[in-house]
This record gives sequence, C-alpha cells and structure tokens, in this order.
Amino acid sequence: MDWKSEIRNIASIAHSCSFEMAGLTTARKNEFLLLLSRILIEKSDTILRFNLKDVRKCERQNYSKAFIDRLLLTPERIKKMATSLQNIANLEDPVGKVIWETVRPNGLIIKRVRVPIGVIAIIYESRPDVTIEASSLCVKSGNCVLLRGGKEAVFSNSILVECIKEALEKTGINQNVVNLVKVGGRAGVKYLLSLNESIDLVIPRGGESLIRAVVLHSKIPVIKHYKGVCHIYVDSEADKTMALNVCLNAKVQRPATCNAMETLLIHRDIANSFLPEMAELFKQHNVEIRACDQTMKIIPWAKPATQQDWSEEYLDLIISIKVVNSVSEAISHINRYGTKHSDAIITTNENTARKFLEEVDSACVYHNASTRFTDGGEFGLGAEIGISTDKIHARGPMALEELTTYKYLIYGNGQIRT
Repeated sequence: MDWKSEIRNIASIAHSCSFEMAGLTTARKNEFLLLLSRILIEKSDTILRFNLKDVRKCERQNYSKAFIDRLLLTPERIKKMATSLQNIANLEDPVGKVIWETVRPNGLIIKRVRVPIGVIAIIYESRPDVTIEASSLCVKSGNCVLLRGGKEAVFSNSILVECIKEALEKTGINQNVVNLVKVGGRAGVKYLLSLNESIDLVIPRGGESLIRAVVLHSKIPVIKHYKGVCHIYVDSEADKTMALNVCLNAKVQRPATCNAMETLLIHRDIANSFLPEMAELFKQHNVEIRACDQTMKIIPWAKPATQQDWSEEYLDLIISIKVVNSVSEAISHINRYGTKHSDAIITTNENTARKFLEEVDSACVYHNASTRFTDGGEFGLGAEIGISTDKIHARGPMALEELTTYKYLIYGNGQIRT
C-alpha cells in the first residue's frame, strides 16, 4: 500500500468509527481514561527510554534548548499526564447535554443537543504530551482523532499511542478511534488536509510556519492555535512587589510555552523606580532584555529593540520592554502587536483594570495575575487540546465542550406544516 492509500484508509476507518463513538457511554469513556492513567505510570520507564531517543537525536541536530524542553518527558511530566487523565474522567461529559429547548405552539418539542464533531486531525510538532491530551479529550467528547506528530518526536509518540491502544482494547473501544499518521512526510500532511469527506476539523499545534501552512493547504475547517505574543502592562498604580513577582513568573517559570510573557509594558510614571529592580531580577535569571529608547536610558546594558521585537514570540529567556504614557497606549500596543492570546494588567485601580479587560482583544485577559495560567488544567477544564486564538466556535483553552458541536432534535406527534 502506498502512503496516500494508507493515509486515506486511516481517515476512512476513523470516519466509520465516528458514528459508533457518538453513542459511547460516559462510563466506558471514563474507564478508558482511568486505565490509560495507570498504564502511563506502569510504563514510565519505557516511555522515558523512547523519549530519550528523540531527545538525543535532536541534541545531535542542534535543536534549541526551548525546543528540547518541549520535547522532553520526565517522571514528573508523565505523572502530570496521568493526573490530567483522572481529572478528565471526573469532568461532566458534554455529549448529549441539552443546551436549549422549547415547545412550539403546534406542540413540536425542539432541543439543541451537544454532539461530537466527528473526526479531528491534530497536527503538532515537538510536544509528545499533546498525544495524550488530544486523544483523551477527543475520546471523552466522543470524537475520533488522527494524530500527526513531528518527526522529532516519532519514538515518543509511537510508545504513547501504543499505551492508548492498549487501554482502548482493554475497555472494549475500537482501537481505530485513535491513530498515529506516520507516513508521507510533508506531502503526507498536505494530503491529509485534503480529506474533507473523512475529517471534520483540523487543529494545528506548533510554530507560526506550521499553522500558516495548515491554513493555506487545508480543505477542512481549521481552528488555529496561533503564536502567543503575550503582554503584561504594569500600571502607574500597580503594587510594585506584586508586579515584580508576576512579571518574573510570567517570563521565567517556563519561557518555552505560548502563555509566557514576551513583552513588558510599563507606565512612564513608575518606570524609573520599577524597571531597575525588574531588570536586576531578569539578569539573575539570564533573561536578555530588548528595550525601547526610554527603557535604554534606565537599563543601559539592555539591547535596543527593533520593530520586529514587538511582534516576536521568543519562546526563550528574552523579553522586550517598552515604556508607555497611559493605559490607552498600552491597549493600543497590545491590540496592534499581540496575537489575541493572553495579556495582563497589574494595577490597584479597578476602573483602569476594567478598561483594560474590556478593550484588549484577546482570548484571555488578566487582572493582577500571570499569563502562565492560560491552560486547560489551570482553568479547571481537565486538560486542553490547544489555545484557540480564533473568535468563531472556540476561543482560549479548548477542552471538552469546545470539541463538540450541536444538532437539533425535534419531537412531534404527526404535525405537518401548512
């Protein structure tokens, strides 16, 4: 079988399975999730051994530290995946939930009910934990999933899918509801994106170039997990200690994630008192600063920022800093250079905070908290399949409910239209 036939066959089988999945009971889904959680812990050593093959290969090929961090699995990260599966099992099943209902004057009962989307293709790069997140959320929401991971994580993804299929088999669920597409290279991805008769939705997870390529070639609807150029604006009425702690956390706690802060905006009235302390903390954590002209006067050892820096997702220990004259200027900067992901304001002024929360056009807007909380688990959603920067259908962390659509069920007793 050639690679096109193999991909087409995998998609076709998933499409057939999707009708069966729509009627899967919540109890069966939860049984699968809890069993998979146990299997991940039991097979941790094997998973880590396979992951190390991918890590060593990427180290030899001189991938960046940020990239290696996204690829790396540790005992703690496997435990986190296992816990996430347990959390998803405890969540309410959205399938079959009645969103709205009415009784018409002619006696027709009309209900709008949540149903699975069908077959979802996830195209992602280095993060093998996406394999578990995507599969678990899709199964719980009654969907079939086609996983197309990057070549850099082929060993990790393969062993994780083996674990998933073992759990599916032992709980009596068709193993073809989760499949890893390995063949075809880049041409295979492009071909997968043409199979709109079998696949209902595509969700890309990765860098800007991957997402743009998927959007360009896909004949299937795409929900974009776009890059995260996240901002924190420190207002003139900010609590300085809070601002220092939040900004440091948002930049250095895990800089390779899409919800890490990339640009710090600071009100001019407190720039002279705040920036020297902030810059010293960044220096202690090896953060490179790229600064506007006003910031350069306060932090002379910083590098001058270019125009490109304001729209750059560094995913590394690098930050751009700009002094602004007002909250309005901060909002304008964010709406111009941001990616509608996650942005925050630090202030004690409720009116200023309200203006910021209302006018910043992002999926997640924070008052006095780190942008690092933009995450399905942190939001109490169990896990996420991605963070949508689109506005239609889903926005922000995408979890179970966002992986469903709806249909109308109409109950009558012989009504005809006149």
